[in-house]
Amino acid sequence: MPLRGEYLGMTLTIDDVDEENREFFRYCHAGDFRLQRGRKSGLLRYPPTTACPWTSDRESDWVSVEGKGIVHTYTEVRHPIQPAFRDLVPYLILLVDLDTQKGEPTEHEALRVAGNLVTPDGAFAPPETIERVGIGTRVRMVFVEVCEGMSIPHWTIDEEAEQPDPPWRYPDA
Repeated sequence: MPLRGEYLGMTLTIDDVDEENREFFRYCHAGDFRLQRGRKSGLLRYPPTTACPWTSDRESDWVSVEGKGIVHTYTEVRHPIQPAFRDLVPYLILLVDLDTQKGEPTEHEALRVAGNLVTPDGAFAPPETIERVGIGTRVRMVFVEVCEGMSIPHWTIDEEAEQPDPPWRYPDA
């Protein structure tokens, strides 16, 4: 039976045959951020896939990973395409370099995970929080429940981490 839930008025579905994503979102629902580690390469990968991108090996293990990192880049959405997001603008979509496996397999690579900037309880961040975030901001992962067995990873400011003062932000247009 597919996993199906509502998120901001949109139906999200993960079909039965999509085993990798079902596992990933189930772990997220348990508050456990896990990634696949290729058995041959020893490297973690994201997003979940059926084979290792470096060796094509289909054997992997799910490994718990700390959901912390640094904002690599972001986009500030001011004109939402999706009607369900209309009342949430402005909001930030972050691309975060995880602290785990940074600089592997080459010095320019990192595990990067996208998500919205939210408050620690999972609500979209208000404008005063958005203004504090930019490239270099330290963030931590939080999970927002969609339905039983599925939660989505998002990001919130890591208040315990040292932050850039100020973080680098794109100039306002």
